[in-house]
Amino acid sequence: MHRGGRDLRLLSEWASEASLALDVATGAGHTANALMRAGVEEVLVVDLTREMVEMAQSSFPLLRGVVGDAEALPFADNTFGAVSCRIAAHHFPDPEAFVAEVARILAPSGVFVLEDNVAPEDEALAAFLNTVESIRDPTHVESYPEQTWRDWLDDAGFVVEETAWVRRTLEFDSWVDRMNVPEARLSELQTIFDKAPNAARRYFDIWYAENGVASFTTPKLLVRARV
Repeated sequence: MHRGGRDLRLLSEWASEASLALDVATGAGHTANALMRAGVEEVLVVDLTREMVEMAQSSFPLLRGVVGDAEALPFADNTFGAVSCRIAAHHFPDPEAFVAEVARILAPSGVFVLEDNVAPEDEALAAFLNTVESIRDPTHVESYPEQTWRDWLDDAGFVVEETAWVRRTLEFDSWVDRMNVPEARLSELQTIFDKAPNAARRYFDIWYAENGVASFTTPKLLVRARV
């Protein structure tokens, strides 16, 4: 999911005009590498953990990286031509503060390219998604509806130029295996999916096999915004 896909190509194309870019919560560095491949001359990465920064730099030696908090970025005002953040913001305790930090460090006319899991506007469907995500991964804080992201961007002085949606089909067994979900939480997840209301089954396209849930889909939002 993180290594490639149409969404990653689009995100990197949106930021390709920049000469200096920052990838926030870089993880293994795949988004930062895609930015370089799209034509960005220099890409810095920041992550909360030193292990992730070192992994990104080891995999992609042209990257420069620092350890830092997405909600208190260790960079001067008006520094970057582009800032990216891909499939990470749902882990942030205060994403609104993160958006304000991005606005601060972007140079005039700089571009912010964001991709993250998003919740439906319907509160019950949003609660279903956030519940299963939190059980699977306790570091999940919350996925927010598109309008919430638009409000935060507007408050920080951004103008949204373009958006796109993608839906990812997740095979249930591999989805939980990637996080080594303990047996008790796995059983809880299976029960929640087995008892999912019809609205959730339709929206998340939940499929079942003889032994329980087989797969489901989640929506992701891509945003290009400019200060």
